[in-house]
Amino acid sequence: MDKLIKSISYIFHPLLMPIAGVAFYFAKSPRFIPFDIISAKLISLFILTVILPILLYLLLKITGRVNSIRLETARQRVLPLMLNCIILLLVIKRITTPNQSIEIYFFFVGILISNMACLCLAMFGFKASIHMIGVTGLAMYFVALSIHYSININGTLALMALIIGAVATSRLHYKAHNAIELVIGAFIGFIPQLILVPYWL
Repeated sequence: MDKLIKSISYIFHPLLMPIAGVAFYFAKSPRFIPFDIISAKLISLFILTVILPILLYLLLKITGRVNSIRLETARQRVLPLMLNCIILLLVIKRITTPNQSIEIYFFFVGILISNMACLCLAMFGFKASIHMIGVTGLAMYFVALSIHYSININGTLALMALIIGAVATSRLHYKAHNAIELVIGAFIGFIPQLILVPYWL
C-alpha cells in the first residue's frame, strides 16, 4: 500500500498534466487533424514540457540550487518555477498559437497563470501543491472541453475526481504538504482555467 500511494505522485506528476490535456483534446476534438500534425505537436510538447524541465532540474541539482526532486522548501521552488514559466511562454508563442488551436492555446495560458501564481507564493515563502495545481487544472480543462464539444465524459470526470483525491492523499501521507497547501494548490490550478473559458468556449 505504501508503494502504491508513493507511485501516485509519480504517475500523476505535474510535468505530465499538460501533455495529458493535449492528448485528450486530440482524442475528443471533432475536427479533422492530420496524424502528422498530432504526432508533431505531441512530440514537441513532450520535449519542451517534460524532457527539458527534467534536464534543467538535473542541472540545478548538479550546481547545488536544489537538493531533491521534491523541492521541499519554497525558496528552492523559485528558480525552477521561473524556468518553467519561460518554457511555457515558449510553448505559447511557438507551439500552441491561437490560430492553430485556440483550445490548446488557452489551456497553456491557464497553466502559465497557475505557474506564475505559484511562483509569487513561493517568493513569499508559501509552498502551494504543484501536484494539485496540475490535476485540478486538467480536470477543469476536461469539463470545458466536454461543454465546448457537447460530449459526455462523465466517466472521465469521475476518474479525475478519484485521481484528485488520490493525489491529495499521497501528498498528505508523505507529509509533502499540509491541507492548506493542497487547497490553495487546487484553487491555483482550477481558477485560471475557469476564468479563461469564456475566451474560447
